[in-house]
Amino acid sequence: MNTQDLKQKFGIIGNNVLLERSVDIARQVAPTDLNVVINGESGTGKEVFPQIIHQNSARKHGPYIAVNCGAIPEGTIDSELFGHEKGSFTGATESRKGYFEVANGGTIFLDEVGELPLATQARLLRVLESGEYIKVGSSKVLKTDVRVVAATNINFYQALEKGKFRADLYYRLNTVPIYLPPLRERKEDIHLLFRKFANDFAAKYRMPVIRLTGDAEQVLVNYYWPGNIRQLKNIAEQISIIEKVREINAESLLKYLPQYNSNNVPSVLATNTFNHSNGFEPNDREIIFKVLRDTRAEVSDLKKVVYELVTATSGKLNTLSNESVQIINRNYNDGNELMNGSGGFKMHNPIIQNTNQSPQVIEVEETLSLQDKEIDMIKKALRKHKGKRKNAAKELGISERTLYRKINEYTIEE
Repeated sequence: MNTQDLKQKFGIIGNNVLLERSVDIARQVAPTDLNVVINGESGTGKEVFPQIIHQNSARKHGPYIAVNCGAIPEGTIDSELFGHEKGSFTGATESRKGYFEVANGGTIFLDEVGELPLATQARLLRVLESGEYIKVGSSKVLKTDVRVVAATNINFYQALEKGKFRADLYYRLNTVPIYLPPLRERKEDIHLLFRKFANDFAAKYRMPVIRLTGDAEQVLVNYYWPGNIRQLKNIAEQISIIEKVREINAESLLKYLPQYNSNNVPSVLATNTFNHSNGFEPNDREIIFKVLRDTRAEVSDLKKVVYELVTATSGKLNTLSNESVQIINRNYNDGNELMNGSGGFKMHNPIIQNTNQSPQVIEVEETLSLQDKEIDMIKKALRKHKGKRKNAAKELGISERTLYRKINEYTIEE
């Protein structure tokens, strides 16, 4: 079965390259017995991929069990996964089979595997290494033949650093990683998904299909979607039920989109200064806004230095040469250019003027390359963290993936 057939069979909508790649990897790894970890934010549809893997494997006639590790209390998680013997703890009135025993010969999907307690992680590691486990309250070693597919929305590297996840278990689980992109990285798919949900809810509630105007479509695409596909589906359902007018404009749509702010991205309802029409890719915004924030601080520091200089000299600015005046004003302009988001402009009111000469207006015309600023910021971060990309990416407020791409794109030597 090819990728397109799989997408149709499992109801996967979209033509994004990253999504296509994820489906293709699932298709290729399914016939093997390799362990798989599915990484992706909450609401991206991770639960579909273990089913693709199971139903296209030699285990498809065996059991398939999905376990939400984050929903099981820590005190009972071992019993749920590995079973227990009668009398092993208060309330254990009879023996019970665990999921690994029930799923023998099939596939077990461990959703939110990053939520497992460390003690349970040690038990899981033994199952992955030897297929052996022991029921709670027993000393008898049992065997199971289960394929494990895990999913998580946590950052594994941060969890490893903080000691919340075992490194040996991570490398056992993560034989084949599958990455599901968030909805904001699948802009071309957003309207397709919305139309699908709108049609489904129109049929479910027996009412006309809602449609978006052009400006509403633009709002839909530019929204950050922190809840991803799940959030998009919920909003489509809300609008289908509540709105009496079936053509939805931007003003109506905005009522259903909560403001979303973070340190790495602009407000979702802010002006669309950065979009595809002016040449910026979605992932580029993270670095651009980091540059803007840092430049704001630099401009503020520069103004403070100039003010102190003026105060200290008590009006004796005749010691400043024309060249010094131009340098000060040029730096001030550079900061203002970034804050205004323009590529270059003329400044007709310099901060200071040389008092040796008659009053004059110094015109400074500079062009500023955002690419140069990006390269400079990346180099500074890498130097600060001695080439450690993970720490540099955290300092820049971007993902490691984006940092790797930028390093390759700009041929930055570390």
